[in-house]
Amino acid sequence: MGNPQDRRTLDSMQVLTTHLLAAGRKVQASESLRARALPRQVRRVPDEKIAQRTDLVIAIGGDGSMLYAARRIAGRKTPLLGINRGRLGFLADVGPEQMLARVDEVLAGKYVSEQRMLLLVDLRHGDEIVASGTALNDVVVKRHATGRMCEYQTFVDGRYVNTHLGDGFIVSTPTGSTAYALSCGGPIVEPSLDALLLIPICPHTLSDRPLVIPATRVAEVRLRAAQSEHADVSCDGEPVGQLAPGWSIQVRAARERIELIHPVGYDYFAILRSKLLWGRDARDSNPIQPPAKADGG
Repeated sequence: MGNPQDRRTLDSMQVLTTHLLAAGRKVQASESLRARALPRQVRRVPDEKIAQRTDLVIAIGGDGSMLYAARRIAGRKTPLLGINRGRLGFLADVGPEQMLARVDEVLAGKYVSEQRMLLLVDLRHGDEIVASGTALNDVVVKRHATGRMCEYQTFVDGRYVNTHLGDGFIVSTPTGSTAYALSCGGPIVEPSLDALLLIPICPHTLSDRPLVIPATRVAEVRLRAAQSEHADVSCDGEPVGQLAPGWSIQVRAARERIELIHPVGYDYFAILRSKLLWGRDARDSNPIQPPAKADGG
């Protein structure tokens, strides 16, 4: 799977599918990809069926492509490997230059496997479930109108937590702690932990801080009935619906997990150091020197 509009993704996909076919593997690909971009022997399938009768799903692109693939294969128990043709690569951690060698190692049984939790969200109007979604990173409630703040309340297992005024709210997995949640001041949480991160977006009150709760809890966000504006609800950036005044979302950990495949030697903390530029010695930089003073200055 991959972004059909990205030329780099299509180039890598053509190289990889040709390599796999030459090795005697059966290959199927998303039917959204242009036919001429792949060999004729590649079978085309809808995205929702790509994990059927499949031993491994490979997403080529950035972390957005990984998130898209994860939602399409959720519940299939098919492992997911990412080839990074994007920018950060927290999830897609195999570079294109090692792509063929790493894929061959995985198919030979040499890899690191880990389970990542998923979120389920229900958009509710009273007792009615209006829409549902699945997320690997996060569920986001964000103001619909530009220049206006939302007023909303949060609950954990039905118990009132706080009333917030700001741009919105994030319920994140540990996997998503290095995504939108990080830019909103949330903590980085090691992905093997079972936890929900509750993070306000641009809160008006400085004491309104992120909260981490066990993944056994159910988080709820309600848009205040007195607030006339709507809010948009999304899962990993994909729209789920609109939260109307008096409506709510409920977010819980899913029973299913996503199995991510990594190359041998995978180190989560090494990825953090690389992507977040940790461990850099500030003395190695070249600070800008102040202008020289004029004579007599």
